[in-house]
Amino acid sequence: MQNAAAEEGDEDVDMMDDGDEEEAAPFHLPTAEEREEEKKAVADVHVVQRRMRQCVRVLANFKRLSEKERSRSEYVEQLISDIASYYGYNEFLAEKLLHLFPVAEAIEFFEANEMSRPVTIRTNTLKTRRRDLAQALINRGVNLEPIGKWTNVGLQVFESTVPIGATPEYLAGHYMLQAASSFLPVIALAPEPNERILDMASAPGGKTTHIAALLQNTGHVFANDSNKARTKSLAANIHRLGCKNVTVCSYDGREFPKVMGGFDRVLLDAPCSGTGVISKDSSVKVNKTERDFMLLSHLQKQLILCAIDSVSAESKTGGYLVYSTCSVTVDENEAVVDYALKKRPNVRLVDTRIGFGREGFTKYRGKTFHPSVNLTRRFYPHVHNMDGFFVAKFKVGKRTKTKAIDNLMEVVTDKADNTVEDVGFDSEEDKKYIAEGKRRQLKAKGLRVPPRQKIELEVFTKAAA
Repeated sequence: MQNAAAEEGDEDVDMMDDGDEEEAAPFHLPTAEEREEEKKAVADVHVVQRRMRQCVRVLANFKRLSEKERSRSEYVEQLISDIASYYGYNEFLAEKLLHLFPVAEAIEFFEANEMSRPVTIRTNTLKTRRRDLAQALINRGVNLEPIGKWTNVGLQVFESTVPIGATPEYLAGHYMLQAASSFLPVIALAPEPNERILDMASAPGGKTTHIAALLQNTGHVFANDSNKARTKSLAANIHRLGCKNVTVCSYDGREFPKVMGGFDRVLLDAPCSGTGVISKDSSVKVNKTERDFMLLSHLQKQLILCAIDSVSAESKTGGYLVYSTCSVTVDENEAVVDYALKKRPNVRLVDTRIGFGREGFTKYRGKTFHPSVNLTRRFYPHVHNMDGFFVAKFKVGKRTKTKAIDNLMEVVTDKADNTVEDVGFDSEEDKKYIAEGKRRQLKAKGLRVPPRQKIELEVFTKAAA
């Protein structure tokens, strides 16, 4: 991964490789004025790259290497500006992503986003076994191997002499082209046969068909997607893979559980900013603003509460919700999970049982989340060689009525003690406000409105009588 830049030429040295010349050469940090002047002209890529390396080196040992009377924040600002220029991000997103990691690791993350992830496929166990599928594809000239020990259905494709999305095996529904990270939410959900399951945002159907395969075509899977146009590809994949226990529907996820509820398990792969899949969609680098993250976070909070309410707490085998996103930002992940824990006291986080991945943040830039948020799992392209992803698993319990009982007891106690104070109103003082209200009603109806002085005189006369 780190050697990708070196392939272009000897001048493009790896970001984390400090040469002897750089150690010897003094580093001058540009001032704010010099930075503004530089932005007006076309930046020299090699100069920017070299300066990034120097900033990373200084920030790693700030006391010894920094210039006198220059603050740490100035070096960080310069690094953010250079990252935005070198990798093509807007400065807002570059800063947001930089703060997720130590400085040196952040550069690795940005580098990883410049390279595509491995092509992976998921074996459809309803129609074949992984060993048989691998042999069939090898015979067609496909070079592949199992993804890893954490999945028994995934295969990684290195090269192929035939289009991997148009082989007879693909058309027969023996496998699904699917990112490795998309296996994770279903592994965490761990559906059991004969369960009733809801996939709230299911298109194009990779996770839905994975669930159906794990259910062995028993039970019932409701595959929902709010975008009706996307349900066409969803239905096509369900038919191709031979899933007979799936019902496709198109509702706004926030309409659940009014539409239907009482599910044993719910999977919510929420709409997100896509900061984990920048290697697939580079437009994310420039088209995401603070407002986008705020609106997405608000939508995710609404969806997760509806998903929790759709789970049946009385389920004998389930009672679980899995929340996932293809984003790495805290706003869309830990903050949403923490919000759900506060708003629904009957839920708790449990271990995802995925077996790898980094723990979720319990503290981030002054924010403190519930201690159990460390049970969530984060996945990064530069660490796990898959799309950036986040997975959290909730256990939904029965709702307690303690608050309602406490409120009822308070009312009963107040009545018994006769401690309710009689709140008095000054009728004379209120008359002018009532009169003004009547005046506005007449005006709204288009009727002639008497002047204010006359109304006040009438009020005074009536009061005197």
